[in-house]
Amino acid sequence: MSLLRDYAAAISQPTLPLAGTGARFDEVVGPDGGLRSAWKGMAAVAVELTGIEIGRIDDEIATLLADDGATYGNPEQGTQPWQLDPMPLVLDAATWARLEVGLAQRAELLNALLADLYGEQRLLSEGIIPSAVVFGHSGYTRPIVRRRGHDPQPLILASTDLGRDAAGEWRVLTDRVQAPSGLGYAMENRRILSRVLPDLYEEAGLHRMEPYFSAVRSALLQAAPAEIADPRVVVLSPGTHSETAYDQAFIANILGFPLVQGEDLVVHDGWVWIKPAGFPQHAPHERVDVILRRVDAEWCDPLELRAGSRLGVAGLTEAVRRGRVRLVNGLGAGVLENPGLIPFMPAVCERLLGEQLRLPAVPTQWCGDDEGLAAVLASLDQRPATEARALIIREIDGRAADLSGLDPAELRARILAAPHRFVGQERLPLSQAPAWGSVGRTSGRAGPHPLVLRSFTVRDGAIYRPLVGGLATLVDDRAAAPSTKDVWVLKNAPTDPDQGIVEVAPVPLTRAVPVLSPRAVEDMFWSGRYTERAEDLVRLVITASAYAEQLDFSSSTQGGAAVRALIGVLQRLCGTRYGDPDLEQRSLLLDADRPGSAAHSLQRLRDALEGVRDQLSVDTWRAFGSTDRAMRALRSSRRTQIAESASRMLGGILSLQGVTANMIRDDGWHAIEAGRYLERALQVCTLLASTTTASHGIGVDRAVLGGVLMAAESSVTHRRRYRGVLRTADVLELLLLDTGNPRSVAFALDRLRFHLAALAASTGSTRPERLLEHLEDALEAVDLPALTVPVDGRRPRLDEFLAETRAQLHRLGDAIVHLHFAAGPEPQPLSSLSLIEVSGADA
Repeated sequence: MSLLRDYAAAISQPTLPLAGTGARFDEVVGPDGGLRSAWKGMAAVAVELTGIEIGRIDDEIATLLADDGATYGNPEQGTQPWQLDPMPLVLDAATWARLEVGLAQRAELLNALLADLYGEQRLLSEGIIPSAVVFGHSGYTRPIVRRRGHDPQPLILASTDLGRDAAGEWRVLTDRVQAPSGLGYAMENRRILSRVLPDLYEEAGLHRMEPYFSAVRSALLQAAPAEIADPRVVVLSPGTHSETAYDQAFIANILGFPLVQGEDLVVHDGWVWIKPAGFPQHAPHERVDVILRRVDAEWCDPLELRAGSRLGVAGLTEAVRRGRVRLVNGLGAGVLENPGLIPFMPAVCERLLGEQLRLPAVPTQWCGDDEGLAAVLASLDQRPATEARALIIREIDGRAADLSGLDPAELRARILAAPHRFVGQERLPLSQAPAWGSVGRTSGRAGPHPLVLRSFTVRDGAIYRPLVGGLATLVDDRAAAPSTKDVWVLKNAPTDPDQGIVEVAPVPLTRAVPVLSPRAVEDMFWSGRYTERAEDLVRLVITASAYAEQLDFSSSTQGGAAVRALIGVLQRLCGTRYGDPDLEQRSLLLDADRPGSAAHSLQRLRDALEGVRDQLSVDTWRAFGSTDRAMRALRSSRRTQIAESASRMLGGILSLQGVTANMIRDDGWHAIEAGRYLERALQVCTLLASTTTASHGIGVDRAVLGGVLMAAESSVTHRRRYRGVLRTADVLELLLLDTGNPRSVAFALDRLRFHLAALAASTGSTRPERLLEHLEDALEAVDLPALTVPVDGRRPRLDEFLAETRAQLHRLGDAIVHLHFAAGPEPQPLSSLSLIEVSGADA
């Protein structure tokens, strides 16, 4: 039986296990048990989808999301995979048309309300809104209040969470306008679902989302001060540990604007600039005109807002007051997320717009007036604390947390202590839709699940334009990451323009030269180092595993010595954890808590690249998907499959390196390559120091040298150069001095010199360049025959040379970081308060 028929049958028969939700509006099944009009046009394709087929699609979705690196940062459980249900939320054109009008009006109303609260404050003086509900909210930002000269259009982007009541009418749950998130996730959902359900997608005839992003890009560019002909826009992120870091990077990438963090910007001479390397010795020269902020207002400026914040920019508030930079949305927008405003919005709409409010909100009682307080207190006594009460009780600036589960006496005392800080809201039953989820994967059938629709609106010229679509979230407080649905809004006619946009008005622009902050360039430098580190370690494990599996070889004197020598290199890099070779090799590949392991390097690499996700193609995250799948396979594989799984890991790592081939040749690319070749030189010196500085006789030395060449990917080159004759001096020449061998130290230093010279701060005489010149001179002057002379079973001069070379390389790495990536001294707190770190803006 098809999934939809099965679902419809269950919904229409209350005795079946899937029912019990009769009070809810169902998004797929009508009261008569048939499909709603939005689904009828797709019925021919939709009803053919079986549980087995949807299960396969669900697995494909998970793979594609992993390949794209789509994640959500759970504050308690860390980064979690993004969740997308295979069954979309589908709305017909008539349903959307009514909703669209209400959303456009609401955005216009919120804009007018925001302008009044920070400008003339007519609503407060006339008593339409009580002052306590505004001034008692932490989102009201007093430093930007201006009676005159305030921004008349402070709201560029808005987001509203909606739910349907039992009658199917949409109601506002909350407005999210401070740093509205989710637009990038919505686009990612569409990209994935259009790939896994191509027939249904084509049959539906829905609005594409791409034109809307062109409108958003145009709106941000036009938000710049009028006198600026070629504005620069950046996306300000709290950092890679933010809950919605992926969404922020996706938006920056698709709009073509740099993703920056607070440390990347500086206020200088009253303007906001991208901070150059070596600031303040080097003056900034790339000014920022518009900031799409994803940092909550209180964290945006440690001078005037929250002392000690490391997420914002000192002096940003003053730059905003002067009109030197435009923040989207403004610093004070957070006050609009106050649920205490909801009861007053109908009156506000009539006063500011002269219209009746079209889109009602969930019924809300503000405890700051006597009637609302009495209603909320009465609800506390209706049911025991273990049962759901009639009202959801929230603090006006406490996000969406429901306090009604607290002990009634405790909650009553908290409310009476500060009534103006609490509201009570009716429990909206929320509409339901079929969701696959964990129940579907085990039972083979979809179950009804309540959902919330997040809409998005942008100021497009003189109007507010809602996104035709959105992001639907399944309500489940237990989920580590929200499970979502793509939102399909069907066209009224095939010829209707997507998003109702015939053509986005062009904005005159000159060609922009991308500029990277020192922090972003440093992330790329370390990504190059970690990539090379992971590759070299995996190659070592593959070589050691291959030698160990050759029983007739590893049990011999020469083979056993070679295996021990290779394991010695690994232990020098990562330390010793296990005596058992199988456990040791698995740990070297999989233990992310073990410094130097492949998993540790890959995790550090992922962290570094998250900070510059906007600079990278999606192929980067597909490569991570390959390594992740190889590591999962290795955890359950047999001992004889370690080398095979490690080889698949190596393939993913090599594809990561290949991604950089198509990058623009800017400071970021040169930093990646510089990091890669610096690390390669270090790794080769470590490999040689652990294997060639001791001499155990010709037979053992040959076996060890064979492993060294294999681990250094130079076996073929050696056979061609030296006809397969293994001698220590020849191997050293190939891996130290041969400028034609890409795996040699000499080659690495030559490429490092090229990439260092291309970085902006290089002059030809900087400390990194001098250190590099010294290294090259020392390498050129080396006497290989003298280095290979054994003394009492060791080669002391070789050991000393390699140790000194490694020390010089470490000094060179430190000098590169200091010169090219330092951007002034660390900011200091203005009070005795300790610096506070938070993970980011509202989800």
